[in-house]
Amino acid sequence: MNDTEKKQERVIILGVQLKTGDDFEFKESLSETRSLCETAGLEVVGQFVQQRDRADSATYLGKGRIEEIEELREREDIEFDVIIVSDELSTSQSKHLAEIFGVKVIDRTQLILDIFAQRARSREGQLQVELAQNEYLLPRLSGHGVSLSRLGGGIGTRGPGETKLETNRRHIRSRIHDIKVQLEEIKKHRARYRENRKKNEVFQVAFVGYTNAGKSSWFNQLTDSETFEENILFATLDPKSKMLSINEGFQVLLSDTVGFIQHLPTHLVEAFSSTLEEAKYADVLIHVVDRSHPNYKGHITTVNELLQSLDMGDIPVLTLLNKRDLITEDYAEDTFDTRYVSARNPADVAIVKNALSEFIRTLLVPYEMTVAADGGKRISQLKNETLVDTIIFNEETELYDIKGYAREESSIVNRMTEKREKSDE
Repeated sequence: MNDTEKKQERVIILGVQLKTGDDFEFKESLSETRSLCETAGLEVVGQFVQQRDRADSATYLGKGRIEEIEELREREDIEFDVIIVSDELSTSQSKHLAEIFGVKVIDRTQLILDIFAQRARSREGQLQVELAQNEYLLPRLSGHGVSLSRLGGGIGTRGPGETKLETNRRHIRSRIHDIKVQLEEIKKHRARYRENRKKNEVFQVAFVGYTNAGKSSWFNQLTDSETFEENILFATLDPKSKMLSINEGFQVLLSDTVGFIQHLPTHLVEAFSSTLEEAKYADVLIHVVDRSHPNYKGHITTVNELLQSLDMGDIPVLTLLNKRDLITEDYAEDTFDTRYVSARNPADVAIVKNALSEFIRTLLVPYEMTVAADGGKRISQLKNETLVDTIIFNEETELYDIKGYAREESSIVNRMTEKREKSDE
């Protein structure tokens, strides 16, 4: 192997199953941690679980389980470079585990942050990652001594790393302040951009959903884009937006967003709130669900709870029960706000566009107007800015009778209606 080629790190996963906890939820959480490891490019070589009333306050696992892992390691039955814990650890737990095993100890939150560090491409995304990493590590800096580098080195060379961790707390606080100032400027720029869109009366639609549900696949299918999509967690971090035409011309701005995940720490949600900013100001959310996943109902609950916590619970939601091609059992009929679809089926693109058109129609108000026979430009504007239902040419009046749906404050409808009323006086 080439010396410059990076060696894949070998990890073991540790988990404590609370005796009062739900068995299915615990197994789901462990499975998700394994998927996170694979997404981070790690090789999982072992998994150690212990049933307890509560996690050990000093070492997370109990003494007996730790001794068992040490014995396996000494007999060379298992070799590992990193310990991944399927929970959020306290400073004390991280410190003691690192001292006992002499390797990096990374909890679930750090693992997610490392993946975010891998995936962020835009300047904003990178700043958000660094902010979240520093805010997570700051309270964990004191009292670690030599174990400090093992606590916070991150996966491979990602993350703030040892140099920044060994810098004093004042420097890290200063860096957090600087990042927040830069993010505030980006936020202001976004606000100005959104204000312009509002003035132009652009209808906004945003994808939301559990990580790896298929949001980016649908974004690509609907907009003919090439957004990164892969069967891994957190494939999309940086928000992307593109215009989509439905109903033979009506223009909506479609945005892709970062995926949600169970037990996402509050400070991590807050740190990445700007990646969800496009969704926060959307007129409609499209909730993409991996219907083939055994815990799809739990994923729906997680997303709904996070939407509520982000003050997005009042935005109308159209649900796409995705990956229909992977479902073997019978599924229910489509409803007004729910469609069973597959991003792999080209015919479903029309189904989603029609569903979105019908859904948006219920949020608008009906209008009727007439347009002169030579008013092709006006008709084209109406098709772009409103949902036009019917256009019928009246041979007696030599006018087009148009019916459709628009925002109550639609400037084009109001303008054309006023113009028609004045000409009739």
